[in-house]
Amino acid sequence: MNIIIVGCGQVGETLAIELGYDGNDITVVDISADKVKSLSERLDIMGVVGNGATHTVQIEAGVESADLLIAVTDSDELNLLCCMIAKRHSNCQVIARVKNPVYSKESSYLKNELGLAMVINPELAAAEEISRILRFPAATQIETFAKGRVELLKFRLPEDSVLVGMSAKRVAAELKTNVLICTVEREDAAYIVNGDFIFESRDLISVVATPKNSQDFFKKIGYKGKPIKDAFIIGSTDMTYYLCELLCGSGISVKVISSNHARCEELAEAYENATVICADETDRTTLLEEGIDRAGAVLALTKYDEENILLSLSARTYGTAKIVTNVNKTEYADITKNLELDTVIYPKNIAADMIMRFVRAMRSTQGSNVKTMYTFIKGGEEVEATEFVVNNGSPVINIPLSELGPRLKRDVLVAAILRGKSEVIIPHGQDSINAGDGVVIVSKQLGLNDISDILR
Repeated sequence: MNIIIVGCGQVGETLAIELGYDGNDITVVDISADKVKSLSERLDIMGVVGNGATHTVQIEAGVESADLLIAVTDSDELNLLCCMIAKRHSNCQVIARVKNPVYSKESSYLKNELGLAMVINPELAAAEEISRILRFPAATQIETFAKGRVELLKFRLPEDSVLVGMSAKRVAAELKTNVLICTVEREDAAYIVNGDFIFESRDLISVVATPKNSQDFFKKIGYKGKPIKDAFIIGSTDMTYYLCELLCGSGISVKVISSNHARCEELAEAYENATVICADETDRTTLLEEGIDRAGAVLALTKYDEENILLSLSARTYGTAKIVTNVNKTEYADITKNLELDTVIYPKNIAADMIMRFVRAMRSTQGSNVKTMYTFIKGGEEVEATEFVVNNGSPVINIPLSELGPRLKRDVLVAAILRGKSEVIIPHGQDSINAGDGVVIVSKQLGLNDISDILR
C-alpha cells in the first residue's frame, strides 16, 4: 500500500518503521527538513519537506495515488485539515490523531462529517488501558479481544510462586484452569510457550483467558492483588482528564497533584469528585503529606518521561501501591524493562497498534480479516497478538489443531477461538477453527495480514 504520514514526531516515526517493515511504500511529510532527512535516510523511504495541510505539498507527496494518509502532527486542527484536503483531492482513506479532550467528545461527529476512516486518541486509549489494569492490579498489562470476552494478561512471577520449576503441561494438569500460558519474557528473550517449558522466578508471563477464568487462575496460584479504591495521579496531562472521568465513574477516589495552576483549576471545575492539589509534584515532603504512601495506586503522568520514571521508583519506597508509569519515548523501553516497574504505558505504541490494525484489515484477503492487533512484547524480540475473523474458503478451517499444528510456522500459537456471541474456546488438539469464528493468534511472526499467513 502507498501510505503518506504527515508528522515525523514519535508517533509518525513509529508508524514509518512498523508500516515500512510490513512492506508498505511510505512517504513522510514534515516542516522540519532535519526530521524528514533523518527519517527518510535511516529507513530508506520517501520524504517531503513542507506543510502537510497544503494541497501543493500533498500533491508532491503523491496523495493522488495514495491508499492512506495518516496525520499525526502535534496539532489536532492541522491533522483534521490535512485529512479534509486529502479527501477533497483524492480517493485515499484518511486517519487523524486528535488528542484534545474537547475534540474527543466530538470524535463520532468529526469522523462522519469529514469522512475520516479513523480518529485516534492515544491519550484516551492509554487511560482506558490504565483503568482496566486498576480493576485487576495483579496484572502489569491487559489487552482485550472480542469486546472483552477474552483477555491477554501479563504478570511477573514471584520468587515463591508455585509455578516456579513447573512445566507448562504440568501446570495445566495440576491446576485444572482453563487458561493458556502463551509467552514468557526472561531477561532479553521472549518465548512462545510449549508444554515442556519450565518457569523460573521473575519471569514475565502472558496468559490468555476469559475474565472469569483468569480470576480463577490467579487465585489458584496464590497471586493476590488488593482491590484499588483510590488513585494518586501525579501530573495534569490530557491523560489525567480522561482518567479522572473513567476512575471517578467507576467508584475509585482520585487525587491529582500538579504544579500547573491553570490545569488544576480546569480539573477541579470539571471533576467535582476529584481532589486536586496545586503543588510541586516532585517534592517528596508534599507527596507524603498528601498521602502517596497510603494510596492504592500511584500514576506518574507528567509530560516528562524521566520525571515519571524517577517518581515511580520513589513511589516504590513509600508503600505497596500499584504503580503506573507513562513513557512517551519508545526508545526507553529497554531501560524501563530492566527497572522492573509495575506497569509502563506507551501511548505512542498504542496509537501505532491502532493504525497498524486498520492497515492490515485493508490488506486482508478474502480468507480472513484483522479485527484486533497488539504488539504486547516490544524491544528485542517482539511478539504480536492478532484477532482474525475467519471467512469461508480459509485454508485453516475444519482441521483439528493436532493436524494443523505441524503446518504452522515456527513460534505461532492459536491462543483462543471465539465462536458465536458468547462461546470462548481455549484450544486443545481436538478443537478446530470454523468459518465465522474469531481466532486469536500469538506469534513472533510479525506482520500477519491474513489467517493463512500462519501456515508454512
